[in-house]
Amino acid sequence: MSWAVQDYREYLEEILIPEEQLQQRIAELAAEISRDYEGKLPLLICILRGGVMFLTDLIRYLTIPHEIDFMAIESYGKGRREPGEVRLTMDLHTSIRGRHVILVEDIIDTGNTVAQVLEMLRVRHPKSLKVCALLDKAERREVPVPIHYRGFEIPNKFVFGYGLDMDGYWRNLPFIAVPDLNRYRPPKPLPQEDED
Repeated sequence: MSWAVQDYREYLEEILIPEEQLQQRIAELAAEISRDYEGKLPLLICILRGGVMFLTDLIRYLTIPHEIDFMAIESYGKGRREPGEVRLTMDLHTSIRGRHVILVEDIIDTGNTVAQVLEMLRVRHPKSLKVCALLDKAERREVPVPIHYRGFEIPNKFVFGYGLDMDGYWRNLPFIAVPDLNRYRPPKPLPQEDED
């Protein structure tokens, strides 16, 4: 099925973090991690899907050997399960027992999901477990989460771009943007065309 997707420029309110600033900060985070994990072979775990662009750029800047793996998490809201409860939909392929693990996240707001993921990882007995988050929406925090490597603290605004989506779209933008939700139209399915 095809979808009619509104061009993001029609509802772009502001570019909160431009591409150059993003890349500069990611390079700085990678330098910190490279220094802190010299000789330790860390495993970087990315939660799909939003963190993929961040992880990809981060590891390009790392100067130390490392490995990567992925998890997928589904959060449930009211009416489906208890608010804030998360379910693992794709698990790691790597054992983390005795490993130095860095959880790589695109954004942390309430902290509920990350706190539960950290608990899932702790019971697997890693040697160390740290969090690297590109964006920290600290005003929204409900559960304390230790962030060892922080890209940017941002205001309590909805953001998209650079891995973060608007209803599944525009993850590919190289910057972090704020939408004007009054001008935003959610995607709609296009009428089906007859096939010849």
